[in-house]
Amino acid sequence: MLLYKSRTAGGLVFCCGLCIGFFGFYSYKSKELPMQGNRTIYHYNSVLESTIADELYHKVRILCWVMTGPSNLETKAKHVKATWARHCNNVLFMSSVTDENFPTIGLDAKEGRDQLYWKTIRAFQYIHEHHFSDYDWFLKADDDTYVVMQNLRWLLSNYTPSKPIYFGKRFRPFVSQGYMSGGAGYVLSREALQRFIDGFANNTCTHTSAVEDLALGQCMEKMGVEAGDSRDTKKREMFHPFPPSYHLIKADVDDIYKSYCYYPVVLGPQCCSDIAISFHYVVPEWMYVLEYFVYKLHPQGYQYQYEPECGQAVNISLSPVAVAKMAKRFTTEHAKVVMNK
Repeated sequence: MLLYKSRTAGGLVFCCGLCIGFFGFYSYKSKELPMQGNRTIYHYNSVLESTIADELYHKVRILCWVMTGPSNLETKAKHVKATWARHCNNVLFMSSVTDENFPTIGLDAKEGRDQLYWKTIRAFQYIHEHHFSDYDWFLKADDDTYVVMQNLRWLLSNYTPSKPIYFGKRFRPFVSQGYMSGGAGYVLSREALQRFIDGFANNTCTHTSAVEDLALGQCMEKMGVEAGDSRDTKKREMFHPFPPSYHLIKADVDDIYKSYCYYPVVLGPQCCSDIAISFHYVVPEWMYVLEYFVYKLHPQGYQYQYEPECGQAVNISLSPVAVAKMAKRFTTEHAKVVMNK
């Protein structure tokens, strides 16, 4: 569909501003994190926020699956695996060929853009068969998409996985309720995934087009799955089909892209939510740059101005044990500050 592969230095300008006003909810643990199971998220700004992130990790369980292929494992997929995918509750790399070393799951499909929807169908069928009851939400992303998982959990905490709904960058044409851009990534509730599977089982949905995101959107509409509004309370978008520099720096937008967008296109600082979730066409080196800016770089003394409340669908209540851990961590951090003075 729409392609954008710019690798200009303008992205550096974006990142300098991004770290202050864009993300910054959670810090980064330098040693490698497991892809699933127990883990700790450290946050330099607030021990409380870190505790909330930990609770959301267990209460908003997301299985991520990444669309890739044999030729992309070393050039793209391994960089996704080394960065944002570590923050998923579980991650699966879907390919046309099984690779036990990476590992990837081989699907009953060939490679090529005309095979993307077949791979998507097979991937969701595999997940439904093997992992359906273990997770609440199911995220599809490309191997050049960067995702801030904590912000995604924050969004999804406002909804229950029993609701037939999915979220992403909402496009307009060909589907009355719109559909979600494949490149920006989209996430299905458990009920939405069940209806997608049912649609193919009863022939309500078929492989009608090689255009993956459009075809999936058509099936979602037929099966009564709502195309959700993922904008924040200031109407700024969270999922983005291009790199950050395109949305933040580009002076104008072409008419084709504008005609596809469901919501009005905004460029510049107000293009994107402070709790943005995804960007597409992110080259491998920028996976690590974004990981650093999102999770590690902290503007000392700066208080973030946009901090919406956590959703009511997930009851975030701190147990006495959690409070004790939070107090201990707070005391330890302050002790280190005193010792370093």
